[in-house]
Amino acid sequence: MQPIYSICFMCTVRCPIKVMVENDDIKLIEGNPHVDGIEGSICPKGAAGVSLLNDVERLKTPLIRTGPRGSGEWREASWEEALDYVADKLRETMDRYGARSIALTERSHLNSHISKTFMKALGSPNYFTHDSCCKGSLNTAFRSLTGYTDNEVGVDIPKARHIILYGRNYLESIELKAVKQLIKALENGTKLTYIDPRVTVTATKAHKYLMIRPGTDLALNYTLMHVIIKEGLYDREFVDRWVTGFEELKKFVQPFTPEWAERETGIPAREIIDLAREAGAAKPAVIFHYGYRSAHYTNEIYLRRSIIMLNALMGSIEAPGGIFFKKGAKDLGLKPLNKLTGQKLPEITEQRCDRAGTGKLPTPDPNHGVVQLLPQAILKEDPYPVKGLIVWRHDPLVSIPDYKTNKRAFDKLDFIVTIDIHFSETAWYSDVILPESIYLERGDSIQEVDGLKPSLFMRKPAVTPRYNTKPGWEIIKQLAERLNTGQYFPYNTLEDLWAYQLEGTGIRIKDFEEKGYVALSNKPIYWDRRDGLKLKTPSSKIEFVSSLLEKNGFPSFPEYEPVQPPAEGTFRLLIGRNVAHTHVSTQNNPLLNELMRENLLWINTGEAAKLGIQNGQMVRVTSSRGQETIRAYVTDLIHPEAVFMVHGFGRKVPAQTRCYNKGASDTMLQENISDMVGGSPALQHVHVTVQPA
Repeated sequence: MQPIYSICFMCTVRCPIKVMVENDDIKLIEGNPHVDGIEGSICPKGAAGVSLLNDVERLKTPLIRTGPRGSGEWREASWEEALDYVADKLRETMDRYGARSIALTERSHLNSHISKTFMKALGSPNYFTHDSCCKGSLNTAFRSLTGYTDNEVGVDIPKARHIILYGRNYLESIELKAVKQLIKALENGTKLTYIDPRVTVTATKAHKYLMIRPGTDLALNYTLMHVIIKEGLYDREFVDRWVTGFEELKKFVQPFTPEWAERETGIPAREIIDLAREAGAAKPAVIFHYGYRSAHYTNEIYLRRSIIMLNALMGSIEAPGGIFFKKGAKDLGLKPLNKLTGQKLPEITEQRCDRAGTGKLPTPDPNHGVVQLLPQAILKEDPYPVKGLIVWRHDPLVSIPDYKTNKRAFDKLDFIVTIDIHFSETAWYSDVILPESIYLERGDSIQEVDGLKPSLFMRKPAVTPRYNTKPGWEIIKQLAERLNTGQYFPYNTLEDLWAYQLEGTGIRIKDFEEKGYVALSNKPIYWDRRDGLKLKTPSSKIEFVSSLLEKNGFPSFPEYEPVQPPAEGTFRLLIGRNVAHTHVSTQNNPLLNELMRENLLWINTGEAAKLGIQNGQMVRVTSSRGQETIRAYVTDLIHPEAVFMVHGFGRKVPAQTRCYNKGASDTMLQENISDMVGGSPALQHVHVTVQPA
């Protein structure tokens, strides 16, 4: 068997892998044994990539819709016909409504610089990623405090003495390297505190678990700050040197006593005081983890700001065992990879259809957009009509809250084209589907992995495509050529693309052959905490009083609004992930479907008894937006004010036979309500009723 070093793509983490190939077939997928922190390991999703290759239910050839949207009536087409058809439709739409009428949405990936270039070349400002639905408010929180985005920050788990997780469920929402680091750190004496309304697998590994009332994390953090400042537990030298707005914070948190927080959060005052003291004792090697998926409530940006501020108070920023700013080639005096977005492209003066980065929505990041506002922009045609939608490796129909409204918005579009590897809900509702080769059959743009030890990784094709599919970078180029913008895509082959990226770096394609990656540094890079922090804020400091927020009319410390409990007989709907699946993309995978065929509704034992609900019974969950039927899991391991389900089930595409109509869809129940300062949807804002089905 021949080993091929590549990059997994069964989720967005993109772990380095070794693919064992024999006679153009994949026999085994393992972690790359040469990579520190991976050392041959792989998660269930990564291992299940084997079954993706020969899955008879994946997309096999271009399809053009022949019946009504969502009817499943298609005809097969050649690539020439399908690409001509898509280009003609895009051109027709732009001729009638202008380039701004075309939007593209994708889940960020290695070729995102190509899709961004495509949209700029067309002249449209409406490029979206999934980020706002995942962590838009975290992005804004980091920019408001440091000038960096969340993607430019990491956590130094191996050297931490104490880690505090707010629902960051590492052991079920797997980031393989971080999971291995966390388990090893715990074995070496690192302390773990886990805060969540639900007892997750990660909670079972914690030294201390705190069951918090849903939605009251901000109250907990204001009180932690109160105790830390009152008792002098913070890093005075770091705060004096690098923080602006400390006195304003000190005054603001004065009323938030541990006794007040106990009433609000349900966590005993003594536990809160102890946590503050334990964190203070571990500083600066302490991590208040800022989270990953941070789209819970309408005050999300202020929760995420409070977590980052706790790290600043502990002096844990750019300290071993704390949080750090990721370093790349430039930090080593090296030339970074070239991206297509680095060339001179047409200037776009039109405002975005979601208004991100403008007067009505000034603080969310316009580089990603606020994708959950796209359906509203389509329906209202405000500020202008959006009539064409390109979807690449994303499923907005079931990723954006309020499924029925999303479908109404899609009905108003003149044209939808989806690039994907399987029949997503959005693909099923499209006019044309362009099938992408799976990650095992294609190569992609070289990956830059910034961090304490920056590296470059390469995804190589391991086998030839099984069906009539193409890599996405080729699809986009061929569309661009048909739309007379091919000059912005100076490659014809994968090797051309790699050569373009590596030009001027001194690194060659063959340098990746031995291990699948090229290390740019063998030693961790920290900045000098005395005078070497390169903060990007106007003050060059960590801004507790934020220039970004204040200049746009938002307070840095808004008045705290108490969280009211749900009305009798109703519950706050919480959502999350499971180790077996990635968002909405793997429920039909043959192996992963065997591990988890449906999601369950977690409901507190006492509340279930009041409603006459037995464990395993089918129940009806109803919200202001819809109704779903799901099997109940009755347990003491969830707060009585909440119910919980794993995201991504309740699928409505008959062609995906393994997951069709299994479990319930959270997007059918959620309201599309956002944190308009940070940019994330409040995915856990909705209250539901539960009754026996």
